[in-house]
Amino acid sequence: MRVSQNGDSALARSFYDEVGGRATFEKLVRAFYDGVATDPVLVEMYPEEDHEGAIQRLTGFLEQYWGGPGTYSEERGHPRLRMRHMPFKVNPDARDRWLAHMRAAVDTLELSPLQDATLWGYLDRAAHAMVNTFEE
Repeated sequence: MRVSQNGDSALARSFYDEVGGRATFEKLVRAFYDGVATDPVLVEMYPEEDHEGAIQRLTGFLEQYWGGPGTYSEERGHPRLRMRHMPFKVNPDARDRWLAHMRAAVDTLELSPLQDATLWGYLDRAAHAMVNTFEE
């Protein structure tokens, strides 16, 4: 709970709540994976037989990160994003492809400019942090 300047108390809303909760993050992630499924580089990192599992994991991670339920950590432990991505060759080309598909997915959400910038800033920084090789 937070207290406003005039002393009134109000529940603080998380970014997760502000943008529409799970439905928004699931829409984002499903649109992202629709793009990945057509990408000759990224599709190799996302096995078709685990497509729905990947959707649920990324949705859970994002909703937890932005203030939603902590189900991701309860089920999978600490996110350890860099470690989880080490088995994959994440070079600048893969990062840029990931960002292009994620940008298209973010655009489907019709967020306010501030919400869009907030979400995109995080996604962009996270994608750059996942690069683990500069080999082609």
